[in-house]
Amino acid sequence: MKHRLKNVVMILLGSAIMGFGINYFNIANHLAEGGVTGITILTKFIFNWDPGLVNLLINIPLLLVGWKVLGKVALAYTVLGTLSLSFFLTIFGQFRLPLEDSLLAALYAGVSVGVGLGIVFRFGGTTGGVDIIARLLNKYKGWSIGRTMFIADFAVIGISLIYLDLTGAMYTLVAVFIGSRVIDFVQEGSYAAKAITVISEKNDEIARLIMTEMERGATLLNGKGGWTGVTKDVLYCVVSRNETVRLKGLIHEVDPFAFVIVNDVHEVLGEGFTHDEQKRPLKEA
Repeated sequence: MKHRLKNVVMILLGSAIMGFGINYFNIANHLAEGGVTGITILTKFIFNWDPGLVNLLINIPLLLVGWKVLGKVALAYTVLGTLSLSFFLTIFGQFRLPLEDSLLAALYAGVSVGVGLGIVFRFGGTTGGVDIIARLLNKYKGWSIGRTMFIADFAVIGISLIYLDLTGAMYTLVAVFIGSRVIDFVQEGSYAAKAITVISEKNDEIARLIMTEMERGATLLNGKGGWTGVTKDVLYCVVSRNETVRLKGLIHEVDPFAFVIVNDVHEVLGEGFTHDEQKRPLKEA
């Protein structure tokens, strides 16, 4: 119950930030957006229609069509995100900050929309629109969600040239790009761990040192050489970014000829990473 309440509160917060940013930066500085949000901004520019009302009217049929695809919980969070964004678009409708520097305006617009939408996504919600269309095409046509959203964003920005000049469209692209990067950052968090895979004849000794010297978990997986057919253990562990150099040095001391692969990990859940409890040596990664 507390988990769902937290999700609801954060989806409302993210929608509020996004609604504020669209009014305060995008509309104030004649910058468009991608997707359904871009359509609402365009109708505001051309017809002076309320973006909140337009957003709601566009999303109602999409929600009716996509409810089977979304599932009950996802549908509830999507309805919440859609209604709250429409509400905040209207509430913040009089807030404007025109800026002389268009690049600065694009950066502000991208960050505010990215932070807001990133929070909504991180806590299981969406703001409807293209996301629903993307899921439908993914299910029935096999299209990737990213591909559909890119095409939709590109099409809406292209249509926005009815009102915008080429300079405005270019700054809009800057805002959309910055927004997409910020969304990823907010969803994944600033924390980045490293996953280490080691193939060595001395994996038992390396695993022991990882658990005793670094107090990190280590897992030994069964592996088989594709060329030689020889069976051997593959060591796998996850460490924080600032521990990577120490771990590589430790591996090199034990086996200078070990084959080591280092991969980025954007989110880690579990002891030693998300809990405040005292760390203890683990048997598995």
